[in-house]
Order: sequence, then C-alpha cells, then structure tokens
Amino acid sequence: MKVHLKIKRFNPEKDSKSWWGEYDVNVDPTDRVLDALHLVKWYQDGTFNVRRSCAHGVCGSDAVRINGQNRLACKVLIQDIVKNDGDTITVEPILGLPVIKDLIVDMEPFFDHYKSVMPYFVNDEALPADGRERLQNIADRERYDQGTKCILCACCTTSCPSFWLNDDYVGPAAVVQAHRFIFDSRDRAAEERLKILNEQMGVWRCRTAFNCTNACPREIPVTQLIGEVKKALATGEIR
Repeated sequence: MKVHLKIKRFNPEKDSKSWWGEYDVNVDPTDRVLDALHLVKWYQDGTFNVRRSCAHGVCGSDAVRINGQNRLACKVLIQDIVKNDGDTITVEPILGLPVIKDLIVDMEPFFDHYKSVMPYFVNDEALPADGRERLQNIADRERYDQGTKCILCACCTTSCPSFWLNDDYVGPAAVVQAHRFIFDSRDRAAEERLKILNEQMGVWRCRTAFNCTNACPREIPVTQLIGEVKKALATGEIR
C-alpha cells in the first residue's frame, strides 16, 4: 500500500523556519510509522533525520507527533493510521523542546527536570543484618509499580499545555519519576522530593488536562500519579 508522508523539516544550518517535506512510500499494512520514516531516510532523502534506537517501544527515543498526537513512531501501525485518518500521515517533532534538526529535539531540558526531583533510591540506614537486599511486601511494591514503567520518552511532558506555556515546569514525567521513589517504602528521601515538587514550578503547575495520560505509550495513569503526589503534599501522608 502507498501512503503520503508530510514531515516537518528544519535544518538550523540553512533554514530560517521549518517547512514541510512530502514523500510517497510503499509500505506493508503491518509496518510501523518508523518503517516509513526509514524508507524516506534510506531511499529518498538522506538529509532527513529522526532519532531512534531499539525500534521496539522500549528505549523511548523515537517520540514524535503523528497526526497531531504524541506517539512512539515504532509502535504505531500504518494500517491503524490509514483506517482512522486516511493515507496521509503528518509527522512533526514533539512540542516544547528545541528542535535540533527535523524530528530530533534537544532532550537536555527534559532530563534536567528529571534529575531535579532526585530520581534515585536514597537510604543511608544500615543494611539488614543478614547482608541481603532491603525487602518489601507485594502491596508495598505495587504502591509505586506504575511509575516503574516510564521509559522517559517525553511524550507526556511535551503534550502538556502547562509545559508549553512555561518550560520551567518540571513536567509530568519528572513527577512520575518522583512518585516512584516517594511511595517506595524502603526510600528515605520522600520529604525532600515533596519539598522540590511543592515549589513554584513543581506539581501545582499541573492543571489536570489529562493530555499526559492519553499520550503515554506505556499506559501509565500519569494524571492519577500526579494527583497522588498533590494529595501527599496537601495531607502530609505518604505511606
């Protein structure tokens, strides 16, 4: 089958503004959008660039806007796009981050927000007497399980109107990463993270638009997790 790709292009070395490149490619219905982008890159225009790595929905590096929605290009089936939207597929870089070239954005601001919420395990207490790892029961593990699914693709953060308005906002992904450790019964830095998220550009910038939840390719209930962090701040109750 043939599909028509409209790709937003931009090369800072020669372009003063972005422009649309249009390409017809022959694909199989079960190909993914990333496969179609590869055909453009490999056979039609070698100057075109898209970031990708595993191509199996795990690395999160190929997040783009497909027909106006943040998606992982490697997970979206061509046949599903054609069924719902027709045979023209529009692909743009995700919003709110500086464009380096074509579909590649600068992820450093995103990762700076991620690092700001202490997304790592903190426990300076003595190790258990038997020298083994710190254990927790199934219920305690399930308390933060959803947050462990995050692959830092930035689909949620770059679909957020609050982030578009002010990119100093830490964004949904950073809050999800903080949630993962705030509600870990073994961690001892929950109060520090909550203090960070209680600041001006922290969790209260969320306006509960639900864009983040709809955009997440891992089906994490992002808005729910943000709400749980807000509740912890409002009530002072964590566990």
